[in-house]
Amino acid sequence: MKRIAVFCGASSGNDPIYIQEAKRLGKTLAVHGIELVYGGATVGCMGAVANGVLESGGKAIGVIPEKLANIEIAHEHLTELHIVKNMHERKAMMADLADGFIALPGGAGTLEEWFEVFTWAQIGYHAKPCGLLNVNNYYTPLLSLFDHMIGEGFVRKEYKDLIVMNEDPATLVEQFVKHKGKVENRWER
Repeated sequence: MKRIAVFCGASSGNDPIYIQEAKRLGKTLAVHGIELVYGGATVGCMGAVANGVLESGGKAIGVIPEKLANIEIAHEHLTELHIVKNMHERKAMMADLADGFIALPGGAGTLEEWFEVFTWAQIGYHAKPCGLLNVNNYYTPLLSLFDHMIGEGFVRKEYKDLIVMNEDPATLVEQFVKHKGKVENRWER
């Protein structure tokens, strides 16, 4: 695994653990020689994960839309920074660059970015792992929602099984390193 895209917020959250664990994830990626692909900002969880990588001697690649370069404050010390036209270009570039995807706690943008690549995995567009770093049990309610969707017949259980989740950054990265995805057309029976 050469690169992992991390989706996360430009906010820090209300508990310092979110920034601590974002930085810890960055350090873990660097220790494993895995490059970070992320939203390109210097603030919030985005800045923390990038700083964790860079402080540990790793490589961080940012992808930020023109409109957000000033709002989210583009990180000036990255290995590479790509400024793109819009969010569609950002997501496409991040997906192309990455060998897997992790969502840290974040808001609607984080969820939207992660759900897009997760949906692509469901329908067989890629076999890259899609993970959630469950800091402070942030994503536990999401797993309950998946159980509800499965129970109501809108999601197959095997789709939930595609989610790689852990509360520990090091363990989650190890799960990604060991991941052996298989592209298959899950729509044909």
